[in-house]
Amino acid sequence: MTNEAAGKSTRIVVVGSGFAGFECARSLSRRLRGTGAHITMISPHDYMLYTPLLPEVAGGILDARFVTVPLTEALPNVELVKGRVDSVDFGSRSVHVTDCEQGVENVPWDRVVLTPGSVTRLFDIPGLAEHARGLKTPAEALFFRDQLLTQLELAERDTDPQVARARRTVVVVGASYAGTELTAQLRALADEAASRRGLDPSEVRFLLLDAADRVMPEVGEKLGGKVLEVLRSRGVDVRLETTLTELGPEHVTLDDGTVVPTRTVAWVTGVTAAPLVDTLGLPTEKGRLTVLPDLSVSGHPDVFAGGDAAAVPDLKNSGSITPPTAQHAVRQGRALARNVAASVGIGDAKPYTHRDMGLVVDLGPGFAVANPLNIALSGLLAKVVTRAYHLYAMPNAANRWAVALAYLTDLLFPRPLVSIGLVTDEESRFAASEGVRAQT
Repeated sequence: MTNEAAGKSTRIVVVGSGFAGFECARSLSRRLRGTGAHITMISPHDYMLYTPLLPEVAGGILDARFVTVPLTEALPNVELVKGRVDSVDFGSRSVHVTDCEQGVENVPWDRVVLTPGSVTRLFDIPGLAEHARGLKTPAEALFFRDQLLTQLELAERDTDPQVARARRTVVVVGASYAGTELTAQLRALADEAASRRGLDPSEVRFLLLDAADRVMPEVGEKLGGKVLEVLRSRGVDVRLETTLTELGPEHVTLDDGTVVPTRTVAWVTGVTAAPLVDTLGLPTEKGRLTVLPDLSVSGHPDVFAGGDAAAVPDLKNSGSITPPTAQHAVRQGRALARNVAASVGIGDAKPYTHRDMGLVVDLGPGFAVANPLNIALSGLLAKVVTRAYHLYAMPNAANRWAVALAYLTDLLFPRPLVSIGLVTDEESRFAASEGVRAQT
């Protein structure tokens, strides 16, 4: 018997603390204030990660703490259970949770919201899981900052010029948002390091690969062309319709047979739904949970899903699903809250619809591209719009303040060249950082 049937408080469990889960829990706590409903969020982390700024963490502009929003502070009326959801039992209406010390518990629910997010999509490429890193977690972002600075320091002392060249070579696979921004920020960090060490910046080589025939096709041909022009003007070797076929500890092999000696490889080619989705036994589309327009799961009226893990119908583009972006996840979180509240008698349910507000992409010192409300911008003006947007979108005043001060510091002072070594090689691997292994 459910709590509702017994006349007790409704138990609502939100799985995941990403954009969708966070916004859902925050909106639900407001909508259901005074109703006695009990809201629980289950997440391996006690923070919401503002992932769009991870490239700036990797580039040394931001501290990782600045892009992590504490859940206990932001969600004071939501119970937090810190642990990993291993499975969901729809019969007994409970989720099985394992904490960081392998303690287990079953958390009951009357409504469950599945927003476990996404992980980096891997392929069955030899050496990929072992020798590349993604950009979905603070550990991965910190690894890139430390790895780049460490390799530049080692190259300076290396007596073998071929090994030194390999240490100064960075390979990034994926020329969409994250990969392009990561390349731009690491390029800026490398240029700063080279300048202070009296090294020619051109000796630090960046290779950006993508299987597509354009850089950042999402921004359109005009802005994509500007992005490509800026990257190449900064010495980035952009190779389109190109990817990797094999990775080793000291090299990668391209699909044209070229062997590139390197110690640093970023794999930022897209995402797939969190591994939890595969355990649920529910219908999926392109690896994501199939949901109705109101974000409920067909046949399970008390189960809802959204964000990167859900195949949400795009009602403005019949036959398609919404892309896994932060913009959609935030809006779907609010829609989830509205419709879950409606399911317990508070308000009315509505299908998820959206208006595309455009995008912003930071490309390092003095340059960005943006198309707010379909107005194409590039250069310094786009940079201002991009940073203003991130400050506006950050859901916590303390984080907003910290990021704003970091931006001001970036205007007045050089980037700090500090390799703290907080993340080990093992901790930054996909299996440890994101909980994902190679897949076909």
